[in-house]
Amino acid sequence: MAQISSNLVRRASTLSIFWGVLLIGLGMLAVASPMVAAVAVNVLIAWLIVFAGVVHLVVAFHTREAGSIIWRLLVGLAYLCFGGYLIARPVAGVASLTLLLASLFLLEGIFNIVLFFRAPSTLRSSWMLLDGIVTLLLGLLIYLQWPSSSAWAIGTLVGVSLIFSGVTRVMVSLAVRRAASSSAASPPTSLAA
Repeated sequence: MAQISSNLVRRASTLSIFWGVLLIGLGMLAVASPMVAAVAVNVLIAWLIVFAGVVHLVVAFHTREAGSIIWRLLVGLAYLCFGGYLIARPVAGVASLTLLLASLFLLEGIFNIVLFFRAPSTLRSSWMLLDGIVTLLLGLLIYLQWPSSSAWAIGTLVGVSLIFSGVTRVMVSLAVRRAASSSAASPPTSLAA
């Protein structure tokens, strides 16, 4: 029984390690060519927006109320137009997403800094303040260099995220593999009183 579960853990962890290495490789490619990665992210988001527009249109045709149908049709068409625009003009889409990302980082940084000073002294962590300052500075860096930051910001951040996700996956898989090996090697303990 222990041998079967050990083999199962080994197979699952091998697949997880492979997936982690693949994420690391994709992350390195994204960091090496951030504009290509940014355009790929833009295209993915654009197609998701188009899909959401199709869903809105389908729901609109299954709605019974007249006012609701018109509203859902307009929302669905807006999604389709916006998604189609991002697909047709990926560089403009990347610039828009970069500005949105800068705004998000600025807000997150400000909120984290405010949260640090508003938190009770027992809950304050210098890591929270550091996170807020770094996030705020990153947002300012992207915002002050916009639109030229569009060439590096999204692709680099996605690449770094993929690398960290891949390394985390590999490390967790190796830890699970070691834990399974050590539990299979140790003899079962008796619960007799």
